Amino acid sequence: MSNPVVDELINLLQLERLEDNLFRGQSRDIGTRYVFGGQVLGQALSAAQQTVDPARHAHSLHAYFLRAGDVEAPIVYNVERSRDGHSFSARRVVAIQHGQTILNMTASFHVPESGAEHQFPMPLVPKPEDLPDVAMVTAAELEKVPAQRKRWLNKDGPFQFRHVHPRNELNPTRQPPYQNVWFRLIDRVADNPVLHRSLLAYASDFHLIGTTTFPHALSYLQPNVRMASLDHALWFHRPFRADEWLLYACESPSAQASRGLARGMIFTRDGVLVASTAQEGLIRVVESGET
Repeated sequence: MSNPVVDELINLLQLERLEDNLFRGQSRDIGTRYVFGGQVLGQALSAAQQTVDPARHAHSLHAYFLRAGDVEAPIVYNVERSRDGHSFSARRVVAIQHGQTILNMTASFHVPESGAEHQFPMPLVPKPEDLPDVAMVTAAELEKVPAQRKRWLNKDGPFQFRHVHPRNELNPTRQPPYQNVWFRLIDRVADNPVLHRSLLAYASDFHLIGTTTFPHALSYLQPNVRMASLDHALWFHRPFRADEWLLYACESPSAQASRGLARGMIFTRDGVLVASTAQEGLIRVVESGET
């Protein structure tokens, strides 16, 4: 029997087709204040992929988060077939909710071909099975967290994470702006590369913005901290499975003007670089009572 949490995520990513280029998706409340950005990314990529020849594989996407999404309402994805060339296809996806655009995304698809290859090496880190499977906060600390945030912090989601250097999000300390996190889907799923790319798009939104807060001892759990994804880029380099251990090596080269930039590289446990990410996010410290 498959895990119901994984089944729910796969159903969210498959979408309902309303017209040739029009799709509708539901949302899952995972404890974030608004719809999780990775969900919208994964659904937008899924919508685009359904309008492309399966022989063409997604190799990049670039998205802007324009408005916060409402967890209680469906999201409509309108796909524009921008171009189908000899080797590449391009798609533009607009995510709409309550009559307003919440995300704009472009994605490019490529017919696989051979060529020059190189990659950065994977960081030297412990293997995932050598790391403890620990909660982000202790049980006593979890009692202090609002009910909605508890859903974000519990270990019952579709992905399992193991941090090479765990950080207490309720009592963060200053540390360098980088982290390494192993992650994988908690259950085996079909051998479908399209599905695994959508799952990776979903998971790629974890940890990036958080890395930008490390030098400042800030955390999204602090009541005076407001954080949100502003944009997101993802490049797929090589085949992978989202249900096998992947290492997310994240770093933040800069934070300024209440914005932080983070970059990430995703490796298989054998050291193969399968994807790269970049994201800028809002990190705003507000006075008590501000929104």
